[in-house]
Amino acid sequence: MDYKDLAAAVCLLCVFEGLLPLIAPRAWKQALLRVLDATDFRLRVGGAVLVVLGLLALQWVRGM
Repeated sequence: MDYKDLAAAVCLLCVFEGLLPLIAPRAWKQALLRVLDATDFRLRVGGAVLVVLGLLALQWVRGM
């Protein structure tokens, strides 16, 4: 992986992060409020799950 791949990944992250506020800003605000009410443990578990799923998806995509 070179820096172009990393830059492309960051750009795609920005695109995906911007989709929900663009399409459904009210739902995005409600989701943020739920995140703020979550316990630290639930946020850590959710973050760990996302990291594992992201790494597995990356391995799958790179293996194609």
